[in-house]
Order: sequence, then C-alpha cells, then structure tokens
Amino acid sequence: MKFKDYPIHPSILQAIEDLGYKRPTDIQYKVIPHILNGEDVMAVAPTGTGKTAAFAIPLIHKVNGYARKSGVHVLVMVPTRELARQIEQVFLDLSKHLSISILSLIGGVEQESQIKKLKENTQILITTPGRMFDLIAQGYLDISTVKMWVLDEADLMLDLGFARDIVDAKRKLPRYLQTLFFTATINKKIKSLAYDVVKDAIRIQITPGNPVSKNVDHHVMMVEMDDKRFFLENILMEYPEERFMIFVRTKVRAERVQKAMERIGISVEILHGGKEQSERFNTLERFRSGTNKVLVTTDVACRGIDIPEVEYVINYDIPDNPENYVHRCGRTGRGNRRGQALSFCSTGEVPLLDAIEAYTGTEVARFELNAEEYAEILRDQLDPDENWIKLMKENDTETWD
Repeated sequence: MKFKDYPIHPSILQAIEDLGYKRPTDIQYKVIPHILNGEDVMAVAPTGTGKTAAFAIPLIHKVNGYARKSGVHVLVMVPTRELARQIEQVFLDLSKHLSISILSLIGGVEQESQIKKLKENTQILITTPGRMFDLIAQGYLDISTVKMWVLDEADLMLDLGFARDIVDAKRKLPRYLQTLFFTATINKKIKSLAYDVVKDAIRIQITPGNPVSKNVDHHVMMVEMDDKRFFLENILMEYPEERFMIFVRTKVRAERVQKAMERIGISVEILHGGKEQSERFNTLERFRSGTNKVLVTTDVACRGIDIPEVEYVINYDIPDNPENYVHRCGRTGRGNRRGQALSFCSTGEVPLLDAIEAYTGTEVARFELNAEEYAEILRDQLDPDENWIKLMKENDTETWD
C-alpha cells in the first residue's frame, strides 16, 4: 500500500512526497486508517518506527476540515521539550501546503511569544505538561475545544512522574474526544494508565523479535572504566567526518568526556538536563546541521530525538535501564539508513549488560580485541598528560625501577 491509497488531502500527499516517504511503515499502515475513522488507538511501537508521522498525517487531514477560529483541535502531550519541538517540526513539514496553525508549548523559554500565538487561534498544540498547566491557570489556554488528544512516549511520561498530570488533563478535556495513546514499551503500569485514558481502543503492537532496530548493527567491547576515553579517542580520530552521539550516565561524566576530547583537539558539545533550554536547543541544532559532529549526552536525548544522519552511537557508559539501551541504539539507523552502535562495557558493568541481553532476548555481539590490540590503543593516545610512555620515547629518556 502507498500513501496515495489513503483518503487524505492532496496537499498532505504532496508534502509526504517532498519528504521522500515512499510507503507507510508498519505502524503507519496499521494506525492511519483507524485515526481517520475517528477511533481511539492504543499503540505500542519501538523507537524509530515512524509513529510521529503515523498520527500527524491523519490528524492534519482532519484538522484541515475544521473552522480556523474554533480553538485548539489537537492536543499532543509529550514528556520533554526537545521532543515537543521535534514533533512540531514534523507537523509543520507535513502541513506546509496547507494553512494550519501549529505551536509547541514548552517551559524553559519566555512565554509571551507563545501566548501571542495562542491568541491567533492555534489549531494543533504540542506541549509538555508544566507549561500547559501554567497557561491554563493564567487563563491563556483553553483545552475544552480539543477534539483529538495524543499522548506520545507515554512510558517516559510515566517514568518522569507525569501520571498525575495526564489524569488532571483528562478532567479538563471534553468528555467525548478521540484519544491516541502511543508508547515504546508496555508493562503493568503503562497498561493501567492506558486503561484510565482510553476506553475500547483499537490495540496495535509492533513487536520485532529483537527490539533493537533491524537497521542497527550493535556490538559491545570490553573496556575498563579508566581506559574508555582512550578508546573513544581512537574511534573519533579514525572517523573524523562521521557523526557520533555518545551516551554517558551523568552530566558530570559528559563534562569529563568533553574535556578529555578537547585536550586532544576533538571538538565536542554536551547535552544534559543541567543546561539552559535555549542552549540545549542550539546544541541540538548545531548537531543536526553538522556544524558539530560529536554530541556527548545523557539519556535526555535517547528518546524521540530524530537526527537522520547519525552514523554512530557510542554507549560510553552502559545504561542502568535496559529499555534505554534500545532507545539509545535507535538514535542511529533512522528511516532506511543503516547505523552502528558500540558499547564500552567495564568489568563492573557486566550485570547491566546481562540485564540488557535478558530484556532484548538476544546476546549482544562482542567486538573482540586481543591483549596486544588493546595495549596498542592505549599506547597511541594523544593526550600528553596521560601518555607518559610516548613522552618518554619522544625525549629519549629511560625508565628506572
């Protein structure tokens, strides 16, 4: 089936063609007809499967048939500001040949411009819970006109403590509306939340045998914790033109990796929750445009961020949560592209690797190095503060017991 076989507006079909989409992905194929028919949907789909377009395409079609001045028609609630901005861009790209007002409403930035656009009769609103409730309380936002409500990345919303916000939002929304519930993972808590939000929904689940995208070749290399920066240096020096997303466990680790790489002349930017929101957006934009090719980040960027040209993901630290391994790997191999993901696993992180393999149901392929190859990488390091062997050779000095 092709997109043109759906009963959607020709202008949307043109935008789809402009974006280079050929055929619907599995989740798009299964979801779009039900949304067009006005049915509630509960969908479980792994990261990178095209679920944003799965709900954006039919919702744009439906909104195009509504009067412009009758308030917000579509409310999309998401857990993070970066995801809100990204989903806004998907809606903008797909509706570019139509006259539809779209806004991402997020905290961390000044609200005056957002309020001004709300007053211009925004039809599609993508928002994080905090700013949405702020503006409702201030009297600037009315969600009683919403006809279609989307909860995206619902599992992450639950993890971040937004369950109460979802329930409160439901109380403020009209009793009768179309509800779309999207999650990357499913468990008892997610099911309970879903059943509180949607009734008699069409249930759709995309469950590959291995939840890691089939477009991603992923391996693990055993590297001791103190040696990881030298192995990262080796890879970045070998592939200077490629784009890397490097995941670490904490913001302190991100800053340490940045300093270690900059000491050897490799430009690195970092992204974590401690950064100002405007700085986080700017960092992502520089990475997306290719101005900067190496991004070191915490798991703030492992969900939903879509940058198609990321060739490599490096799990500098093994994640505590096995689900985040899948989401991290999903930052590469987007669309029809192939991607590479490599994890550095220290002795102390082996239990975390075991948990990942139990979760995915398959063993992560090992990238084997013998003792001499391992030692050679350490010898070749460029950091003059660390490579005392190379310094001594250059100065023709001797070692003494």
